[in-house]
Amino acid sequence: MLSSSFRAPIAALFVPGDRPERFAKAAASGADTVVLDLEDGVAPAARDVARRSVALHGIQSVPVIIRINAAASEAFEGDLIALRAARFDGLMLAKAETAADIQRVHDLLGYQVPVIALVETANAFIDLAGLLQAPGVVQAALGALDLALDLGCQPSWGALAYCRGALVLQSRLAGLPPPLDGIATRFDDPEAVHHEALMAAGLGFGGKLAIHPRQVLPIKQAFVPDAQAIAWARAALKACDSGAVVQLDGEMIDRPLIERARRILARAINTGDCAV
Repeated sequence: MLSSSFRAPIAALFVPGDRPERFAKAAASGADTVVLDLEDGVAPAARDVARRSVALHGIQSVPVIIRINAAASEAFEGDLIALRAARFDGLMLAKAETAADIQRVHDLLGYQVPVIALVETANAFIDLAGLLQAPGVVQAALGALDLALDLGCQPSWGALAYCRGALVLQSRLAGLPPPLDGIATRFDDPEAVHHEALMAAGLGFGGKLAIHPRQVLPIKQAFVPDAQAIAWARAALKACDSGAVVQLDGEMIDRPLIERARRILARAINTGDCAV
């Protein structure tokens, strides 16, 4: 279940763990969470340097999540040993597949820690419900590129439609916040990033992972309600004060749409983008 101290991010920005000179810049980028990476973003030869840098990251202004290597990897245990005295708000487990993987994280740290389960292998879908309901799991995230590689398909929306839908559904059934969508590979095309983020939001994702500061704003704009959505939500609630089914601009407004309007305004308030 969701940790009371964990706040699900909208735009979580990855930073290689062996580039400490980028840590402060990432924290000041507008991202609502910084993900310090000990996995794909770090060459094996730089792993020890990365662990030391991440353990002493010094970021105070935004939450810090640390991505650690997969439970089946040789680097997994070393990552957790290096982080036992580090300050962080949660861990992201690469290639999370089973509840046992999550338990090993807690066991090696010596205490239960909030974990974002990064789902990026076919094996994770054998018992996705069990994985996401494991003690300590606070959110799921999609590793679309690695998942597509494992499945032997293109990392397209059509090819991964089932996997995205399953992740949204099982997150809901586990009582977790909506999952994070995987990265957009283009960082020099804000419109493309925004489009991908809008598609993810429409599927029920709650945010998206970023690999460059230029991606942060397009992602946030896709998931934070805009002025038009806020105006519609206010009008819908005002029209439905009686509790009856009414019409608004030719659209029937009944209980599901009333609840959607409430959620839009709540999300706008929680992200600090409007005063309702």
